[in-house]
Amino acid sequence: MQFLSFKVPGVPVSVNVSCFRGQDGTDEYHLSLVPSRLESFEVQLDWLSRSYLHVLDELGIEPETVVFRRLFCSDLPNQAPLLEKSSFPGTANQPGSCAVSLVCQPPGPLARISLWAYHVCRSAGKKKEKSNSISRGRDGLTHYWTTGVTCPASEIVYEQTLGILEKYDSFLRAHGMSMADNVMRTWFFIQNIDVNYRGFVAARKEFFCSHGLTEKTHFIASTGVQGSHSDVNAKVTMDAYAVSGLSSGQVRFLAAPEHLSSTSVYGVTFERGTSVTYRDRKHVIISGTASIDGKGNILHHGDVMRQLDRTTENIEALLEQAGATLKDMASFIVYVRDPVDHVPVFDKMRERFPDTPMVGGWAPVCRPGWLVEVEGMAVIPAANPGLPAF
Repeated sequence: MQFLSFKVPGVPVSVNVSCFRGQDGTDEYHLSLVPSRLESFEVQLDWLSRSYLHVLDELGIEPETVVFRRLFCSDLPNQAPLLEKSSFPGTANQPGSCAVSLVCQPPGPLARISLWAYHVCRSAGKKKEKSNSISRGRDGLTHYWTTGVTCPASEIVYEQTLGILEKYDSFLRAHGMSMADNVMRTWFFIQNIDVNYRGFVAARKEFFCSHGLTEKTHFIASTGVQGSHSDVNAKVTMDAYAVSGLSSGQVRFLAAPEHLSSTSVYGVTFERGTSVTYRDRKHVIISGTASIDGKGNILHHGDVMRQLDRTTENIEALLEQAGATLKDMASFIVYVRDPVDHVPVFDKMRERFPDTPMVGGWAPVCRPGWLVEVEGMAVIPAANPGLPAF
């Protein structure tokens, strides 16, 4: 893994890049871009666009290689119309379009908007499935990135969650996939999570049980945090990643019970992590992880920095199960409950991981006692000539 940082002349944006160069000729890039000076949304969006295109040019990456972008916005209902009108590459109707995730999660004390982008550079093409999903196929596998799934017809979180899962299940079945066999990762963004999480959890658990996802089978790597859609009536929003054509031996669900309990101990239904092995690499997907022990208890109540240390210790334990380390993390997303904690938490993360792509900001997580949560993805080399290529 190679890590790079960029300072674009005259543009106050911090840019970090990770690059994994595969033996089969496919390169993966994660990029994080975060403004470092306070300005209007329009100005910061222009900074992001200029920095992004400059760095792609420096790296020799074509904009069309992007498959996924997430924009973290401080006030999405008011900012979404500005994004629609902008020339930012990859947003609606712009060249190099991709699966675009827009989430209202204020990204920090100086930034009104930040960006996480994921590029896959190889010869195989991609196609637009519909406005919020793209697919990319190679060697018998097809990868699907889907964003912004909502179901705002009902005001009830439980019903919105069921509607989202049913809508996504219909998409999967239309492409010969299922929730149990093909979905590698989900994100759920929940308005007012302290109030609404219970209804979300009940609906997801009910839906999963009816679709073969139980404690005795497996769940899906996931993050569930506070966040919202541009439509204020959408109390839950989902992004997801699925792969068709995988064999069961390529996927492994990660657990480190001596460090952190199964999620079912406290009544929720997601995997701590998932590894997916390909011909020349292994992806290690780390779900939203917090300061928890092997019995499901919150550790270090009220101390965000000690919680951060325990969180990274837990992530390290999960990575070890897949043969990876923290040095293999290609990107991080960091969520803090109290906006005041953003600076010390991100300073500590930057001290430990100076050039790793990193985004995030204010987003309370599912239990009020958790002050910080971290998720991400690692990539490590592998040698499996009998497996399909990524």
